[in-house]
Amino acid sequence: MRILLTGVRGQLGWELQKTFQSSRFDRVEVIGVGRDRLNLAQPETIADVVAEIQPDCIVNCAAYTAVDKAESEPELAHAINGIAPRILAEAATKYNAKLLHVSTDYVFDGTQSHPYTETDATNPIGEYGKSKLAGEEAIRQTNSSHIILRTAWVYGVGGRGNFAKTMLRLGKDREEIRVVADQIGSPSWTGDIANSIAEIAVNHREIEGTYHFTNSGVASWYDFAVAIFEEAELLEFPLHLKRVVPITTPEYPTPAKRPAYSVLSGKKLEGVLGTFAPHWRQGLRQMLAALQSPLVG
Repeated sequence: MRILLTGVRGQLGWELQKTFQSSRFDRVEVIGVGRDRLNLAQPETIADVVAEIQPDCIVNCAAYTAVDKAESEPELAHAINGIAPRILAEAATKYNAKLLHVSTDYVFDGTQSHPYTETDATNPIGEYGKSKLAGEEAIRQTNSSHIILRTAWVYGVGGRGNFAKTMLRLGKDREEIRVVADQIGSPSWTGDIANSIAEIAVNHREIEGTYHFTNSGVASWYDFAVAIFEEAELLEFPLHLKRVVPITTPEYPTPAKRPAYSVLSGKKLEGVLGTFAPHWRQGLRQMLAALQSPLVG
């Protein structure tokens, strides 16, 4: 089986490359590409790369993910997140390949008070969410063989940065950090997301449609920050921090609005895989241990 993996320099793509190196996927050939070879902002490169590789499955981890910057660059965000997925889906269909496309909780407005299911109404409140929803809809309109996997609050060892890495960097130099406590979600480690994606791509190729995957359990960003420092202290990370102070969303204004409630129901995918997602704190421990490892590159 041949898999074309996009976005290999991002945190999820990096993790997936590592996951596919496991012996349980020894019959899988993974061709990982970054933006230098397949640039979603340049549509003409997409069909050429797919034609060259002719994969059995395309796993699309590439995306425009700068949530705040998308407010001032909506056309670029839409080109990468909204238009390119349709081209990927059409190219996949040409070679009888399945497209597994990663999407986001930002397609919802966050006004719900119970976990979002795959059939709940979408209503993005920012340009990033609008661009990701446009990508989902474009894929569905192609009638291609596809899976759209929504996830949320993603963090991991790979890639440039994320909330966990930012907290560790700030905690090394500051005595106090103020963190929003009124936005709720499920922190999701790339290691667990990648395991699910690999399992779907290789062993559940028959499934179609939209699914959710996050780690189990819920937390606020404040809860997550406190847990990061608790676990980091146990692992003897260098920390100068003395206090994490909870604040409200209005006290930390950002260009883009965030959904206040981003919990996704994973029951549909659990029924397919026959497994339950690990708790987010378990994933956090594994991520921090991996970040400490001298083998991380």
